[in-house]
Amino acid sequence: MTVPFREATIDLDAISDNTRHLRRLTGVEVIGVVKANAYGHGATAAAVAALAGGATRLGVATVDEGLQLRRDGVNAPILAWLHAPGRRFDDAAEAGIELGVSSFAQLLAAAEASRGSDPVPVHLKFETGLSRNGIAPADRARLLAEAARLERIGRIRIVGLFSHVSNTSPEDDRAALAAFEAACAEADANGIHPELRHLAATAAAIDLPETRFDAVRIGIGLYGVSPFDDRNPGDLGLRPAMTLRGAVAAVRRVPAGTGVSYGYTHRTQAETTLALIPLGYADGVPRQASGRGPVQIGGRRYTVAGRIAMDQFLVDVGDDPVAVGDEAVLFGDPTLGVPSARDWADAADTIDYEIVTRIGPRVPRRSVS
Repeated sequence: MTVPFREATIDLDAISDNTRHLRRLTGVEVIGVVKANAYGHGATAAAVAALAGGATRLGVATVDEGLQLRRDGVNAPILAWLHAPGRRFDDAAEAGIELGVSSFAQLLAAAEASRGSDPVPVHLKFETGLSRNGIAPADRARLLAEAARLERIGRIRIVGLFSHVSNTSPEDDRAALAAFEAACAEADANGIHPELRHLAATAAAIDLPETRFDAVRIGIGLYGVSPFDDRNPGDLGLRPAMTLRGAVAAVRRVPAGTGVSYGYTHRTQAETTLALIPLGYADGVPRQASGRGPVQIGGRRYTVAGRIAMDQFLVDVGDDPVAVGDEAVLFGDPTLGVPSARDWADAADTIDYEIVTRIGPRVPRRSVS
């Protein structure tokens, strides 16, 4: 088999299975979050796989991400919640995209986009402690009163109420839960009775059952990445969906003392073989993992030698028989013996969410199932 020059293989069955598992675990509806190109996995293919696994809605950050899914033929309900200042929502309303509303201005913009008898579907987002987007407690009374009025006259349809916990500690997350419940009670007092309340993302959905309400937003869990430092995907019944690999592009036999890559931060200790891997920070491989990132070639694990460059890095394979065209796996499913996204996160002093999401468009995605 010819090994691709560079490639991210996406196991769509893993995404479906992870969705199915988390829906069974939580016992509520799953909103499959496919923002940021499905955390680097390919938004449309991942959306279809999540829906096949039982997700009933999709979540994206921006309306434009939702519109692309519509253009690609995805007809399931889609919620978008992060909007540019002053953005109009006519295109979202025409495409049937549900809007997360975090401010009075956004509420009015959503109402302005309604078309005759077709109210614009919205989810009201409350600020409950993250200090990001969301209706501030001081603005809540005015906004809820106006939202209730706009729903009564048919300009909007309030589908959901939502927020997000910080995953800081059970105590902090329960404080956010209490703030959310208070906001929901205030909405109820204004005559707002939506079909969905959703607070939990993957971590809280697994570990804090009281945050599940009517639906959970599952993002990183869809892709088989653990949101916890102390548990791997297998511990959670999840399977990583992405494998990042490339073909060894060159091998070079060098003497002791040879400098490797920019700045010569690595010099060979003895005569050795260097293998060139055609992936670099332009492809999302973090430069911070220079000298530390793991790579598997021929069933053996090595470490990046020297600095990761824009398009490539080197591995010191010693006297092992590595040849041009051999497969080099950066990360994948660790149960198969390859490095994990978490291994690369540790090497780069970051989180595995970032490792999978940052894989760039120059790396072809190949879906398998």
